[in-house]
Amino acid sequence: MDIGIFLLMQSPEGAASREVYARAVRSARLAESLGFSHLWVAEHHFINYSYSSQPFVLLAHIAALTERIRLGTAIVPLPLHNPLLVAEQAAAVDLLSGGRLELGIGKGYQRFQYERLGVEKSDDHAAYEEAIDLLRRALGGRPFSFEGRRFAVPETLIYPQPLQDPVPVWAAVNSTVAPAVEATVARGINLFSGTLEPISKLVDMRRRYADAFAAAPGAIRIGTQRPVYVSESEAEARVVAEEARWNARAGLSLRHEIGGVTGGRVETAPLPGEPSTDEILAEHMVVGTPEQCIRQLERILAGSGADLFNGNFCFGAMTQDQVERSMRLFAEAVMPVFRPGGAGRARPCRPEHARAAQGSE
Repeated sequence: MDIGIFLLMQSPEGAASREVYARAVRSARLAESLGFSHLWVAEHHFINYSYSSQPFVLLAHIAALTERIRLGTAIVPLPLHNPLLVAEQAAAVDLLSGGRLELGIGKGYQRFQYERLGVEKSDDHAAYEEAIDLLRRALGGRPFSFEGRRFAVPETLIYPQPLQDPVPVWAAVNSTVAPAVEATVARGINLFSGTLEPISKLVDMRRRYADAFAAAPGAIRIGTQRPVYVSESEAEARVVAEEARWNARAGLSLRHEIGGVTGGRVETAPLPGEPSTDEILAEHMVVGTPEQCIRQLERILAGSGADLFNGNFCFGAMTQDQVERSMRLFAEAVMPVFRPGGAGRARPCRPEHARAAQGSE
């Protein structure tokens, strides 16, 4: 399994943009040095829920500072953009990074952003699929034309052309919506899913949609992600886990249009029926001692069938020191278990890890 990191780049307190971006770049460089396989950045607009409004610009900068780590968008809300412009930006990042781009796309869920960009938020899935087809055609590296219901493009060639052929494309899908999953798989597009469901209710799409996977034009990958915090102390991990509540409240408020946005800051408050701390730890995060995090990751893999896991190591108002200590301990004591040819359940690698694990039983 590949293991990457995800950068949302939130700031509940509305920190200076220079600080938020400096932290993101620092985390990206650390992720490569620790052996993480992927770095993914979000795209959101006009809100402190995420300062990452231009993911291709940020990835181009990070590409110049790294050599190996794969660079992904998670996700570009395709209906907010012209697919040809997305293709051009994606191709440029792929070229500048030496062929390391992973292009994640989705519909986007925040009406707040749609309204400010003058775009109607629509449930027209056919139009969305057409935009995907045009985007992929444009990334083919050859002259093309396109005739669809919404887009009509005479012979065109984008510049620059990407290095990869094809550029890996990922789409965010709801694992329980069969038509969306099957249409995505039929296009040979990788799947992002299982980020919001309780871990005990995850869906293994390879099994549920076995016929669609069998008929796919190529191998399909499945990716998922969770907030992650690893600590030698279970008590410390439990305290830090509470920071994830801000992300959850802000994201759900925007998704369901519950709260408002004032001065660029999302209004957060306790949500009806939100889970207890124990429920968050058990069903929504990878948090605790190394042994506890290993067990939680094993549950996620078994439930989702994913072969890519991305950890969001920075949530709420965590400090950069907390983020980096967690990343280092994860890379040292958790990640080796899940690498090909890894040590399996025969760890931890330091005596103090064993003591922490025994104390958590």
